[in-house]
Parts: sequence; structure tokens; C-alpha cells
Amino acid sequence: MAIRGALALRKRQVLILFVLLGLSQAGPESVRYSVAEETEIGSFVGNLARDLGLGVEELSSREARVVSDDNKKHLHLDLPTGDLLLNEKLDREELCSSTEPCVLHFQVVLENPLQFFRAELHVKDINDHSPTFLDKEILIQISESTTIGTTFLMESAQDLDIGRNSLQNYTVSPNSHFYIKIRDSSDGKIYPELVLDRELDHEHEPELRLTLTALDGGSPPRSGKTLVLIKVLDVNDNAPEFPQRLYEVQVLEDTPIGSWIITISAKDLDAGNYGKISYTFLHASEDIRKTFEINPPSGDVHLRSSLDFEVTQSYTINIQATDGGGLSEECTLLIKVIDINDNPPEVTMSSITKIIPENASETLVALFSVRDKDSGDNGRMVCSIQDDLPFSLKPTFKNFFTLVSEKALDREMRAEYNITITVADMGSPRLKTQHTITVLVSDVNDNAPAFTQTSYTLWVRENNSPALHIGSVSATDTDAGANAQLTYSLLPPQDPHLPLASLVSINADNGHLFALRSLDYEALQAFEFGVGATDRGSPALSSQARVRVLVLDANDNSPFVLYPLQNGSAPCTELVPRAAEAGYLVTKVVAVDGDSGQNAWLSYQLLKATEPGLFGVWPHNGEVRTARLLSERDAPKHRLLVQVRDNGEPPRSASVTLHVLLVDGFSQPYLPLPEAAAEQARADPLTVYLVVALASVSSLFLLSVLLFVAVRLCRRSRAASLGGCSVPEGPFPGHLVDVSGTGTLSQSYQYEVCLRGGTGTNEFKFLKPIIPNLPVHDTGGNTGENENFRNSFGFNIQ
Repeated sequence: MAIRGALALRKRQVLILFVLLGLSQAGPESVRYSVAEETEIGSFVGNLARDLGLGVEELSSREARVVSDDNKKHLHLDLPTGDLLLNEKLDREELCSSTEPCVLHFQVVLENPLQFFRAELHVKDINDHSPTFLDKEILIQISESTTIGTTFLMESAQDLDIGRNSLQNYTVSPNSHFYIKIRDSSDGKIYPELVLDRELDHEHEPELRLTLTALDGGSPPRSGKTLVLIKVLDVNDNAPEFPQRLYEVQVLEDTPIGSWIITISAKDLDAGNYGKISYTFLHASEDIRKTFEINPPSGDVHLRSSLDFEVTQSYTINIQATDGGGLSEECTLLIKVIDINDNPPEVTMSSITKIIPENASETLVALFSVRDKDSGDNGRMVCSIQDDLPFSLKPTFKNFFTLVSEKALDREMRAEYNITITVADMGSPRLKTQHTITVLVSDVNDNAPAFTQTSYTLWVRENNSPALHIGSVSATDTDAGANAQLTYSLLPPQDPHLPLASLVSINADNGHLFALRSLDYEALQAFEFGVGATDRGSPALSSQARVRVLVLDANDNSPFVLYPLQNGSAPCTELVPRAAEAGYLVTKVVAVDGDSGQNAWLSYQLLKATEPGLFGVWPHNGEVRTARLLSERDAPKHRLLVQVRDNGEPPRSASVTLHVLLVDGFSQPYLPLPEAAAEQARADPLTVYLVVALASVSSLFLLSVLLFVAVRLCRRSRAASLGGCSVPEGPFPGHLVDVSGTGTLSQSYQYEVCLRGGTGTNEFKFLKPIIPNLPVHDTGGNTGENENFRNSFGFNIQ
């Protein structure tokens, strides 16, 4: 973790170094160009690629562009050549008025990576304006008593050019009374003065007409003319006098039009018409005359049009007071325009990055500049953004800022940021401007798919149809686009012997699972496998889940009878003594069912019997018992048909046929003594038949016992290998036969089969139950003798 943190810190330091290097290249040293005004559109200004030390291909690949401070497109950058061309004709007087030098500032912005340079374009003046007089005719009244050498101020001409192209000289048309004298003012302008060179005579020449010509210094020079009308008056020996030579007044720039500004007043000691004073603007420019006006009789100065501090901060107006005799005096009125906060800040975007990768740290989002046309506190600005955003503003140089992301972003938490840049000035009231930037966070593959569950359990009933939809798995990915497109797959099973590829398949697009073949509950009851979900990002991410499929049992197996065997051999005959009481256990039908659950719950039913009502079958364990006491009238042979039925839906069944033989005594009829056999045969032929039958049955019985034991042992070994049967643990007595099954019987029966030795009759001691199911009581006390005839086979049933 420490190494990873150190690497992240090193990357951050390198990024900051690159940003600082980029800003250092945009330092105070600017590229300078110059062009004469009125130059044709498309004219060559300079080769920007060469001057910046960049290749032409680099200008194109990095999307270089020119951004002017005033948001006007004065210049055009030709990317194929790197040449800077004029995009419009430039008028120096319109751009800079009388300001010299006339400089247009602009920036060259390069993208990918972001870099910018400062540049200047100097607009040179040409002599494209002639001097002009605002008045077409200048009226001057001069007393005939005026002494030689007296000077008379004249209205000056206006020339919008500057330097050598501006106004340079005045001339007057040839005459015998006046000549022109040039006076320089402190503001660098020249004013014409008419000087009396010869006395006037009202009676001889009451008025004179002269032509005043203004000349500039251009090549060739331009000129402007006006008519000067001089009226010669009678004697007036007192000129008007102002109490002060300079008047100063401050006016707010939002002063309403028509407002009174100041009253200029002068005194004249003359009486009558010579004492009446008239006030006029002297040497006033066209701008002054459009902005202010003076009432000639009263000297009141009023505002004629709106003021704008950002255009003109002060006005200097010369006011002339002239009496009725033609004598005049002048004063200066200085009007200072007071700035108010009437201009909101302006925001100019130079470059914007609208999409940021979510894993990028400290990315440069935007480069912009701000400005406010007001002055003082009204022009001081504060730039800010919202506090709850992972972005910050950093000042670069004067009025330029960069918007930078502070850390790596997380698209899954927030995919879009609306950043509002607020620029407010410090005036009163404060004005502000807002500019909103929308930044989109692009996705990277940083989130692995997540399953809705860590494990799934699906159920499918056996004997299903192939391609059956058995369930679905689902995963989600919080990424977007291809990074969130998932592909599902089966994982290799943990059990190498499980043929998963032939059991199930998965739809790679939606996670649906299908059984490929019919399943058999008896062969496969459950299996488990893994599924994976992988996105399409680079690099791809994945996750896993476990799926367990449980096969549900269907009633597709009929009950199978284990005893008595129904294999086509000689039928098994059960021997029942006629002395058996009601409830005597004749035999037990043992059956199993390959299904499970209620499909394997077996019930037993007696369908047919030779003599109904003599025997009965217990429905839950298949035990065949006598239903009543036997009598001599009951037939000796009986055939019983027993049905074994499961509890499935629909139910399945099997049947077994039982043969029952009623005997009066077991050993006498079938195993007679040798010395009594002949006598009995002679006495009773039936006895002979019985002896023969008993010998046959005994032989068949022994063969059946051996065959049954062999079959049971074979089946038990096979069942043990299949896991379907359980064998009692511990040593098994050698003189017992044990038959185990998976039927529904609840107890185990063990029977002895042996010959009783030491007697002359060789009696069989048959099927004596070691753990009897039901006790049998003999009223005559022959309990052991009756037990000898309970069954004809000995077996163990579970």
C-alpha cells in the first residue's frame, strides 16, 4: 500500500509540473505583430508556427485556434500553413480612438495537451481622415478700435488620425488685415489664432470674409476648410470677465439626460448692448457638442446624452463669453465622470474539456478569462464555484483562471457535473455573471459483475423434455456501455466425473439455464456447478456463483416384489397348520419401489382369494395372516392374489400370487416313520400320496432355500454396490438366512432352518422366529409346536 501511495504521489507531482511548464510558456513575453489599418481581408500578418517554435503538423494535430480578448474574430489562423491572416478590415479610429499605440491582445490556444500563448497585434495609423471643421462658418465680431496685434481665438479642426497624420498647420486666405498664429496646448493639440495686423475701419469695411484651412502631415497631406466672417463693430472698451479661470464638476455616469450640470457666469462693466454676454463652447469637439449643451444667455450647462465612464472618464470644455461689443473672454470647464457599477463581469472561455475519464486525477477542465469594464472596486472581481464539487479554480496570470479536477472521479457515484462559475465584482451593488459547464464522467471498467445471489437452487422434475428451461441466473454491473454488457458461461465442475456439458447449457446473453436431456432421479438426484459472468471491458472483469440442481422424483417405477419370487419357477407354497389361530402369520409379501417419498410408500391389498374371508393382508407391511380359525371344512389348497400399490400420482402397482396349503400336522403326513409306512399305505392309499407329496415338497423346499439364499446374497452385494440397501452390522449366525430389503416393514425377522437330529422321524424344525412379529398363544400349551408351522421359509425382512 505504501508503494502504491508513493506512485500516486509521484504521478500527481509530474502532472502539476506539466501544468506549470505549460503556464510558463504563456508568460508575460508575448508574440508581437503589426499591420496597417484598412489592410485588405486575408492579408498576411505573420507565420505563427515559426514564431512559436512549433511545427505546422503540430498546429493541426493540437487544434490550434486564436481567441481575442474582445471576443471578436479579427484574425484567422490557416492551419495547413501556420500563417496568421486578417479576418476583417481594421479601423484604428474605431478600435482605439485617440489611444496610441493601438494594440489588440489575443491568445493562441493549443489542445491535447492544453497550452496557450499571449500575442499582440499593433494597428498602425494611415492618413485616411481629412481635418474637418464642425462649423461651416465662424463668426467673429471685432471693434474698429481694436489695437494691432490683438489675437482672436478660432475654432479648431478635428482629425481622427494620430501622429504625423494628425492636424499639423492652419492657413488663412490672403488679406490685408489678419494673419494666422498657431498656439500649442498642453494636450498636444494646436489651435489657430487670428492676429490683427492692420487697423479696421467699420465705416470703410464693415465685414470681411476669410477662408481658414487646416492641414495634416500625411503624405499626401489632407485638408479641411471653413468660412470666417468678421464683422467690424463700433468701439467697446470692456471685455467680459470670469471670476475663475477653471471650473470643475463631478457627474455620475448614470445622470439622466437633460440634467443641469453647472452654470458659468461672467461680468461685463459696459452698459447696454455692450454689457450683454452670450456663452458658447469654444474649440469643442463633436463628441462634446453631442454630450453637453450651454444656454447662451444664462450660461447653464445641461447633459444632452448619456455618459459612459468606460468610454470617456472626463471632458475638458472651453467656454467663451462674448459681450455685445464683440469683446470676449474664455474659461475652462472640467467635467469628471464618476464611475458606477453598471457593467457585470464578463467570462470568456478559451478551452473546455467536456468528458473526463473517471480514473483520471487532476485533469485540466477549462481555461477562461474574466474582465470588468468598471474601475476601482467596481472592476475588482472574485471568481468561485460550488463548494461541494471535486473541482477547484486556480489563477494563472492576470484575469486568467484554470478549472481543475482535484481527484479521480467515480462515474458510478456521479456521472455528470454541472459546474457554475460565478464571477462577482466588489462594487455596490455587487454585480455577478455565471457560466455553467457540464462535465461528463466517462466510464472505465472498474466494477466486476455481481450476481443477485451467491448461490442458486433450481428444481427440475425427472423425465423432463430436452431443452427445458429450468431457471436463470442474473448479474448486474454498475459500469456503463460495453463495460456493463455481460456474458454468462458454465464453469468446469469440481467433480471430474460429472458430465456437465451433456446435462445443462446456459444462454450467454441472459443467463437462462436449460436441461439438455431427460434426467433420471434414480440415477442422479442432485448435481452442482459454477456459473460465471464476464463483462466486455478491457481488461474484462468477472464473478462466479454456485448453482445446485435438485431432480424431483416422478412416479415412474412400479413396485417390485422381492418375496415371493415371481420368476416363472415352481410356485412357492406356504404351509399352514389347521390348528392355527386367527391372526396366524402365513407369510409376508416383500416389495420395494425405486422411487422416493410418497411415490415409494407401498400399500398391500388382497385382490382375490380361493375362499374370501379366510386370509387377510396387512396394508402397511404386507403380512398375510389368517382372518379366522381354520376348520376341517376349509379346502386344503388356496390361491391368493396380492396387489402392491405405491402412493404416486398416478399410482403404480404390481401383483403376486401366493399358494397356501392347509395341513393337519406337518411331520406325520410328509415324513412318516419307515415301519409304519407300509401299514399306513395299506390302510390308507391317501397317506401314501401324502408321503410322496411331502418328500417332493421337502426336496423342492431345500432347493428353493438354497436358490433363495443365493439370489438374496447376489442382490445384496449388488445393492450394496449401488448404495440402495443396508446390511446389518456384526457377525451373522451361520444357521440363519437373512434377507434385507428396502420395503416399508418396520421390523426384522430372523428364522432358523434346520433338521432336528436324534429322532427317528427326522422332523424339520422350520422357520422358528428368533424375534417374532406377533406372539402366538396356544391354548393347549403347544406354543413351540405351533411355531414350527408359521412359515415355510426363513428370512430377514426390514
